[in-house]
Amino acid sequence: MEKRRKPFNVKLFYRRTALIIYDVISIVIASYLGILIRYDGKVDLIPEHFIQPIEHFLPLNILLTLVIFYIFRLYSSLWAFAGETELQNIVVSCVTATVVNGIGLQFFKTAGQAVPRSYHFLYLCLLISCIFASRFSYRFFRGIKHKQQNKKNKISVMVVGAGEAANAIIKEIVNSNFSTMVIRCIIDDDKGKWGRYIQGIKVAGGRDKIVECADIYGIDEIIVAMPSASRAEIKNVLEICKDTNCKLRSLPGMYQLVNGEVSISKLRDVEVEDLLGREPISVDMDSILGYVQGKTVLVTGGGGSIGSELCRQIAQHKPKRLVILDIYENNVYDVQQELKMKHPELDLVVLIASVRNTNRMNWIFSNYRPDIVYHAAAHKHVPLMEDSPTEAVKNNVFGTFKTAQAAAMSGARRFVMISTDKAVNPTNIMGASKRICEMIIQIFNKHYDTEFVAVRFGNVLGSNGSVIPLFKKQIAEGGPVTVTHPDIIRYFMTIPEAVSLVLQAGAYARGGEIFVLDMGEPVRILDLAENLIRLSGYRVGEDIKIQFTGLRPGEKLYEELLMDEEGMRDTANRMIHIGRPIEVDEQEFFVQLKELKDECLIESSDIRPLIQNIVPTYHYEKDGSMK
Repeated sequence: MEKRRKPFNVKLFYRRTALIIYDVISIVIASYLGILIRYDGKVDLIPEHFIQPIEHFLPLNILLTLVIFYIFRLYSSLWAFAGETELQNIVVSCVTATVVNGIGLQFFKTAGQAVPRSYHFLYLCLLISCIFASRFSYRFFRGIKHKQQNKKNKISVMVVGAGEAANAIIKEIVNSNFSTMVIRCIIDDDKGKWGRYIQGIKVAGGRDKIVECADIYGIDEIIVAMPSASRAEIKNVLEICKDTNCKLRSLPGMYQLVNGEVSISKLRDVEVEDLLGREPISVDMDSILGYVQGKTVLVTGGGGSIGSELCRQIAQHKPKRLVILDIYENNVYDVQQELKMKHPELDLVVLIASVRNTNRMNWIFSNYRPDIVYHAAAHKHVPLMEDSPTEAVKNNVFGTFKTAQAAAMSGARRFVMISTDKAVNPTNIMGASKRICEMIIQIFNKHYDTEFVAVRFGNVLGSNGSVIPLFKKQIAEGGPVTVTHPDIIRYFMTIPEAVSLVLQAGAYARGGEIFVLDMGEPVRILDLAENLIRLSGYRVGEDIKIQFTGLRPGEKLYEELLMDEEGMRDTANRMIHIGRPIEVDEQEFFVQLKELKDECLIESSDIRPLIQNIVPTYHYEKDGSMK
């Protein structure tokens, strides 16, 4: 088949022709101007025997220099994007051309005298200057053109921080021809930097000047570039920034500096998590590695918020095999693909199953024989479970019972159940069902070799069904942001933090414990909503309104992490505590559990009285609402 010819590029031809003509002129200028400068610009002082060899060799010098320039791709590079490599090519090609010129002049010298040695140096400097100017001037003027075009849509930016990270960000923005951001001022608490300039931008003062400078310079966006600062310090800065109604962005953390990855692409929107002000939770990675490495680990509910993060962190600790179980194929598929990409060496098994299916669970446990089980499968949405109480019980209570039983019969070493603070003095079906789950695993621990434990914690930021995704969606739609009650408070933790502590608690387990995670200080949901509105660059009540909708069924104003009967003892990790097990009449418990199962099977209209018999701390109104 005949090879298809490329169409003739007229524009490229004209551009290269222009460059060649310019280079010829540059060679001529460098040849004559070099000797002229050698003699201080006085033509009459230049000896004839120095001029003649330059003139005689000039045509051949032009030809040889153009060939050298061609070899070094000075006619085929995209000079609009020229960088260090192109600059190196210019310097090396000009040096080579100067050497060739020097050698050639030796053959054309007259009266036995070569041109002065200083001439060659001057020739080189002039040639590099001319060639550099021709190539990089296009980029320069093109950059000015783009900057003028972008000026109309410029975003006024304030950078908080004047360290290495800030300098990298500022440099990238200032030098970019395509950035729509313009940095107006820099804020830093180091008084030694006040009044000085970074990349031509003035350091206007400390954090007390943030609000004032935002107003003076008409700031649209604030970039917090303080990756090495403590969480508490960053929280303080963000609290000040909230009063500016500017959009906030920040660098993720110190590791970006270490890896040399500081750039605009690493900037992220400031999240509510940044306002918690809590230092990163530390865990004993060696202990986690020691008890997970080389083990077969099964995670139920592996496609959910907590379950998927458990899988991610477990995969990092070199398990012998990771078995992920979930009833919803879409979420677990995404987790599967992610883990395959990040951990190609991992022996990964993904199974679709319901924890309510006795035969299916028994088959899975008998075939895969997991050493460690993390039971995260559960219905957890409080209002929805209030409307479907039997489903909550079937899944949470009896799903846990069947999974725990299968684990015990297959000889699993450890069973870790994910519980919730809503199990403490519950006012909703979800919390009460989780309390029954805790009772089940504590009873099982007494009768089987498997070490059964529960880990109890509060809300996790960004999990499915949490308020943060809802608030973000409402803000994106222009509001209003809905809050159930102005005084409602919750304990919060990030998903990775909660999961790392769950893994740590699992390493501490000896059987029968209810581990309680220290959730820090409680947060008002109203404050959470207001902060998120401000962080998005809007004014509360003006741009985005807040609407109070009243407490939902089963919802209470505050959550607790311990019941009155439970004591608290510490572990090696200050963030993990152990609640004292509450004695349960096992015989009565199993009779009550049988009654509850029978009522669920016939879809009883109200199983709440039965649940209250099992969980005396469960309180509800006849209509199902909270007391």
